[in-house]
Amino acid sequence: MSDEQQKVEQPEEVEMEQQQADAEQDPQAARIEELEKALAAAEAKVEEQKDSVVRALAEMENVRRRSAQEVEKARKFALEKFAGELLPVIDNLERALATGDGSDEAVKPLLEGVELTHKSFLAGVEKFGIKEIDPMGQPFNPDQHQAMAMQPSDQFPANTVMAVMQKGYELNGRLLRPAMVMISKGNDQPSVDTTA
Repeated sequence: MSDEQQKVEQPEEVEMEQQQADAEQDPQAARIEELEKALAAAEAKVEEQKDSVVRALAEMENVRRRSAQEVEKARKFALEKFAGELLPVIDNLERALATGDGSDEAVKPLLEGVELTHKSFLAGVEKFGIKEIDPMGQPFNPDQHQAMAMQPSDQFPANTVMAVMQKGYELNGRLLRPAMVMISKGNDQPSVDTTA
């Protein structure tokens, strides 16, 4: 045999031996490759499940927080309608005190009783978060006051409450009824000399 034939036969022999080795290892290699694919799929599924669990936990936390806020609001403002029905009672007690003649000895004990009832009634409703809004002398606040009229005044600066016709009330910071007020226009005289 010549050298060229040996060179040609050698690669053929090597190739055949390689094919035999591959054939023997082929079931193992195929099995390893199959297991690696299954492992990669399982890892991808685990990552997907982790993401799903994190999202579910975040959603559950949001629902819990919203529920707690709704329960707190319901607790704070459950008395809103009931409190609104009590306001006319307070108004009537105040009217009785305003119109009663304290100088008449026959009426004086009655007025004292109405005054005590009024004070105890206000103390009772304050325990449940109802506050009186009496803005006399304060700047006009459209969020809490309802302007009924405007009048010129030398005593009060412009946009100041100069008279309260009906007090307002709030429940835990939420407005139940605005205060009905009269607002000062300030002095009617112009501040700038217009005669020049």
